[in-house]
Amino acid sequence: MQQFIFLLLVCLCVAGPAAAGPIIDSDGRVIVVDKPFVRIISLYGAHTRNLIDMGAGGQIVAVGRSDRQLPDLPRLSFRDDPERLLALKPDLVLIRPMISRAYPQLVQRMEQSGVAVVSLQPAAMDEMFRYWETLGKLSGHEQEARQMISRFGVGLAEIKQQVDQIHPEDRKRVYFESIHKRMKTFTPTSMAIFVLESAGGINVATDALQVRKTNIAAYGKERILARADQIDVFLAQKGRMNAVTVEMIKQEPGFQVIKAIRNNQVFLVDEKLVSRPTLGLLDGIQTVYDMLYPLVNQDVPDGK
Repeated sequence: MQQFIFLLLVCLCVAGPAAAGPIIDSDGRVIVVDKPFVRIISLYGAHTRNLIDMGAGGQIVAVGRSDRQLPDLPRLSFRDDPERLLALKPDLVLIRPMISRAYPQLVQRMEQSGVAVVSLQPAAMDEMFRYWETLGKLSGHEQEARQMISRFGVGLAEIKQQVDQIHPEDRKRVYFESIHKRMKTFTPTSMAIFVLESAGGINVATDALQVRKTNIAAYGKERILARADQIDVFLAQKGRMNAVTVEMIKQEPGFQVIKAIRNNQVFLVDEKLVSRPTLGLLDGIQTVYDMLYPLVNQDVPDGK
């Protein structure tokens, strides 16, 4: 599976520019792009990061409330009065599906005022490059978006060279937690599992069931404990979605039988590095690799 995804990514890396025509966003909305948008409100940190990376950061006029990547810009919430957004005279508001589902009135008010609204969030790795190309088309940075895709492919190939040093029998079997309180993991096609597998880890929860149309998957404590002796490493994302600590995981009732808990192989990784569709996924892969195989690339002292 990992090699198949890798080959798919390489193919996408050398693909040509996106086809001309209107954009269809994650909510099925059709947007005609006659010219690049130049006053963009970005209400999702991944949109902000990607626009910055493709050279469109100067076109952003406001970001989300928790987004501190452009500290000099106003920070807004999708819960705010829409007039606050309109006061900045945007020509485009970038959101994601959870916002349009929870606050349809925001979308309606923006569109009534002639402001384009685009909802984007790739649900799986094979959608990420198209998402970058869409942001490039919206902002007028299509060439830079393709350069990002190329950079990702090159970076992934470099990490793969490290992973190839690990003998298949030495690959770590990992349970990757997404939400501790609900005992949830990630879907097998999610970005987080792509990060894990690209780092040489083996996902023990390949039978996880998707929760709605998200990257989150239900699992449950009984199923985790049923694989207690198989879990070499217990990995958890940490951030707003999962405010967890290593001690919380170790002290979870019943978890003491898990092999990773017994061997003190419990690690946390920033959710922004494993769940956001940005170039930061490369840092996430390297981080997870270093957690799983800390001794592989240690420098060997001279003369030994």
